[in-house]
Amino acid sequence: MEENREQNSIFSKRVKAGKRTYFFDVRATKSNDYFLTITESIRKFEEGNYVKSKIFLYKEDFNKFIEALNETIKHVKSELLPEYNFDEFTRKENNGDTPQG
Repeated sequence: MEENREQNSIFSKRVKAGKRTYFFDVRATKSNDYFLTITESIRKFEEGNYVKSKIFLYKEDFNKFIEALNETIKHVKSELLPEYNFDEFTRKENNGDTPQG
């Protein structure tokens, strides 16, 4: 599955996040148009397999999606969790405390 995902991608970015991995893949349609797939992959250790959820995002929705995502994250950061240090995990990764792959 991993090989097939990479073969069909024009651009791919992987984000490891604890028990989850997110994949951002740019793909092409048959008519050479482009869209984005966002995949969340969670390994179920007791079963030894992965549970995947996927979103297909088309170019005409990019701006609306980014605007809604930014607005939602801003609301969580400023209104719901203003005291939380969202940079805590970024520093751990950048300092080498968390393995990167």
